[in-house]
Amino acid sequence: MIFHIPDYILYEDEILLVVDKPHGLMVEPDRNNYPNLLQEVKKYLKASQPSKGEIYTQHIHRLDRVVSGVILFAKERSVLKNLSEQFAERRVRKFYRALTMASPLNKVGTLEHWHRKEKKKAVLYAEQVQYAEMALLSYNVSEINKTCFLWDIELHTGKFHQIRAQLASLDCPIDGDALYGSPIPYKADAIALQAFRLDFTHPVNNQVLSIISKNQLSRS
Repeated sequence: MIFHIPDYILYEDEILLVVDKPHGLMVEPDRNNYPNLLQEVKKYLKASQPSKGEIYTQHIHRLDRVVSGVILFAKERSVLKNLSEQFAERRVRKFYRALTMASPLNKVGTLEHWHRKEKKKAVLYAEQVQYAEMALLSYNVSEINKTCFLWDIELHTGKFHQIRAQLASLDCPIDGDALYGSPIPYKADAIALQAFRLDFTHPVNNQVLSIISKNQLSRS
């Protein structure tokens, strides 16, 4: 994958960098040593700050390889704790978009399940079971055409494959997500799920930042 970081930067200052991750790219290294966003960000920072010496950067959250969208990086260790606490305390607002072939009965609503990771898949339960945690999101669905529906989602908890599993629980699997029952392909190494917007507080000046992806989620 040819990846030129400056083309994907949504926001940058002395301590923060926000990147619009494309589909098909891991956020962090894995055991297969595939190209990853963290590696590419480090290369970019080293090239753009040749006199700085040691380069530090760390992603604050992650997305699945097949999901695109907004990823926040810290460029200084001093702000890592502040940003991590914002996520842990659910003070960060996370908005997603998804495409499905089917529509739920209720076009606006909230999904609440007990969630547990089992092997490489999320499993949902109506009642609490051992090791399960609460998963919560709210959504609004609009019709693009009779076989394409756009979901605007606010993710209130951030569990493994949460959105993928919860939409599939309504018989509305995300386009291209064969793992959770989608009968159609989407794009190579991709499903039709995008981390569309991220709202958080700047760790130094306390300004609330709302960072929005520049990409339009579509089937084309």
